[in-house]
Amino acid sequence: MSPPLGILLLSGTHDRAHYALVLATGAAAIGREVVLFASNQGCRLLLAQTPLRADARETLLAERGVATLAALLEAAEELGIRRIACEAGLRAEGLAEAGLAPGVEVAGVVTFLAAVGDGQIATV
Repeated sequence: MSPPLGILLLSGTHDRAHYALVLATGAAAIGREVVLFASNQGCRLLLAQTPLRADARETLLAERGVATLAALLEAAEELGIRRIACEAGLRAEGLAEAGLAPGVEVAGVVTFLAAVGDGQIATV
């Protein structure tokens, strides 16, 4: 069995969030355990009403036959990717009271590091 893959998302931009999900779903599709940890502006990806779905790139990606952020979010849930929103990051960005998507955990960096263990960490 492959070691877990931890993906650290710090940015709240559509392109970074999109590629974090591309990496996460790709790894999960080949059987790797994946933990997606979002902090600071990256937490916006894990909101129930993420503003990233309204980004103009969503339409562009769909027109070009590329999986959209919306599709990748659905795939991430179906593939059982563990999604963690950083507690401190939520507070730092004023998102602590914002509703998170179903299944998203709130935890800290220690939880993320423990979940990844000896696996790899990619920062997006």
